[in-house]
Amino acid sequence: MSVYITSSGHYLPGEPVDNEQIEAVLGLVHGKPSRLKRRILQSNGIRQRHYAIDAEHNTLISNDEMAARAGQACLDDSFLSKSRLEMLSVATSQGDLVLPGFGSMVQAELGVAGVELHSSHGICSSSMMALKAAYTGLKAGEHDNALVIASELASRLFKASRYEAVAQEVDFNAEFLRWMLSDGAGALLLESVPRRRSFRIDWIRGFSHADAYPVCMSVGRAVGDARSWQDFATYAEAEAAGALLIRQDVRLLDNIVKLGVDGLLRLIDEGRVETGRIDHVLCHYSSHYFRGKIFDMLTQAGAAIPEEKWYTNLYTRGNTGCASMFIMLDEFRRTQSYQTGDTILCMVPESGRFNNVYMQLTVVEE
Repeated sequence: MSVYITSSGHYLPGEPVDNEQIEAVLGLVHGKPSRLKRRILQSNGIRQRHYAIDAEHNTLISNDEMAARAGQACLDDSFLSKSRLEMLSVATSQGDLVLPGFGSMVQAELGVAGVELHSSHGICSSSMMALKAAYTGLKAGEHDNALVIASELASRLFKASRYEAVAQEVDFNAEFLRWMLSDGAGALLLESVPRRRSFRIDWIRGFSHADAYPVCMSVGRAVGDARSWQDFATYAEAEAAGALLIRQDVRLLDNIVKLGVDGLLRLIDEGRVETGRIDHVLCHYSSHYFRGKIFDMLTQAGAAIPEEKWYTNLYTRGNTGCASMFIMLDEFRRTQSYQTGDTILCMVPESGRFNNVYMQLTVVEE
């Protein structure tokens, strides 16, 4: 049985925030402008992004509300009513609540009844894991349709007050992601039959390297302390130790390019990918810094895909974590030129502990 992406949607909160406005929203730490911001922004190339908090650090819309709005936008563009939805598969790095699962909260906010529910937790690749769960459910004949939603609300972690609560000076790894991540949600509708011009999912394949590499991106540990944030006597002690800051071990980051390219070469060896037949590439690279490195490694390996075939909206929508690929795919579907029979390669590398997921789509007509 074939599975098709028949509709898509996304939601981005508030007005776009440019590079000069970021600290006006997130706040100055101890009243001082960042010495690292300009350097990191020059490297990542992001010119604007969206935040779900305001300059007074009020949360204007919750994560589950953003997810529901993206899901509703997707359904509004489809031929399927909410009452006929059979499965809801949802992903995020962090829900509004620790418990229950994010999928339950989104289902309630979206107002759909009687669906099979799946929640996927992780970082960037969690959206693709949620998509794979829905895709396999349709392939197995369990369902005829599924709504897949990925949503991120990272900005609450980046309020100046979070950094001011830490007893010691904030390190580079803790500040790095403050200038990288932003908020948004994306959604895809899967069906067992095509509608209008659709994307047939040819395959989805992931390779995790958690057995071989240490944690690169995390929340929940302080520097030099193996304890979980839950092992501290109080939450206040965990916060003062810096265990609640989101960190990126930048020394490990170049592995994301190497492992991402290695995974693609493995798919070529398996016969899943023929680079000469790829018409479009959608890659969730988190920073412009990685783009040239990816091209160089693919060229050296004899697997280059011409740069004009690559599409991204990173620079105008920001890095929205697990929602990035769905938002990108929705904008590609609505704004780019493609033809029946075109092949689309999607790649989502994740630096949490290096999990990379790939997907191939083919454009088909109803």
